[in-house]
Amino acid sequence: HKDALKPKPTTTTTSAPTPTCPLTGLPAPNGTVPQRPAMAVKIDNYPAGRPQAGLDKADIVFEEPVEGGITRYAAVFQCQDASLIGPARPARNIDIGILGQLGNPLEAHVGGINPVISNLDASPIVDVNLGASDSLMIHPAGRVPPDADFTSTSIVYGTHPTMNTAPQPLFTYSPTLPGAGSPVSTVNIPFSGTSNVTWKWNASTNTFQRFYNGTTPDMLVDGAQNQTPNVVVQFVQISYGPWVENSQGGLEVQADLYPNASGAAMIYRNGQAFQATWHRGALGSPTQFVNAFGVPIPLEAGTTWVELVPSTVAVTSTP
Repeated sequence: HKDALKPKPTTTTTSAPTPTCPLTGLPAPNGTVPQRPAMAVKIDNYPAGRPQAGLDKADIVFEEPVEGGITRYAAVFQCQDASLIGPARPARNIDIGILGQLGNPLEAHVGGINPVISNLDASPIVDVNLGASDSLMIHPAGRVPPDADFTSTSIVYGTHPTMNTAPQPLFTYSPTLPGAGSPVSTVNIPFSGTSNVTWKWNASTNTFQRFYNGTTPDMLVDGAQNQTPNVVVQFVQISYGPWVENSQGGLEVQADLYPNASGAAMIYRNGQAFQATWHRGALGSPTQFVNAFGVPIPLEAGTTWVELVPSTVAVTSTP
């Protein structure tokens, strides 16, 4: 009975992998990546501008230094929607370097000085000046200028309905830790007195939670605390000028982000710290964060906060 020894035929079915959001590595909502570009909103982070709205719906949040030691956000949306985002503030020249790696993103902002707007319009970034029409803005009760101008993903995407190309990923993602890191419980980034940021690791949520001055939770309008599985500290060389940005004589803050720029970095994920360096070629090239062997360091799937920290600011952590 030789037939009895024959292996039984097997059938295998392979299901298509679930599409993932390009800027988070998470499964796409409803199994479909939205056919739309990345969209950034410039958001105030002066104490008077808090609490903000919409940061918990962003895929990536870039925190950038601006004049006077304060910081602002370029909150990048693509896979998720947010019905309220803000308060929106003017564009800055540093935005071009930050957002250029996203292809042809939209940048929503309220005004800006003439040389910045000229540079923005000459770049691949699509300029969406919310101040051009009150129909592009939402004014929540109780908010006062200059922090009274909010918007939403549907409003901003509605300004360019024919743009339907999703961005390329900026990061790679893996559930496996990228080698041996150092355990961290807190990371302190003292940008300034108004933005003395501490990220505290919370193992139960698998996120770093954001605080000011060590103890004050950084809360949003909807009652959520800012938190993220990935904090990327990118040390940047900054310079000042040539333009005056405000009535106090504050000079525009510029950062050396491209072309052929590089610097030190730290990657924080899963309660671990990983030393890195970053390098970037052209404006349209993604920033590469690599280990000592030049291998890109993967992140945990989820949102990422990129902290653009002046190289003169000392970032400290506690084990």
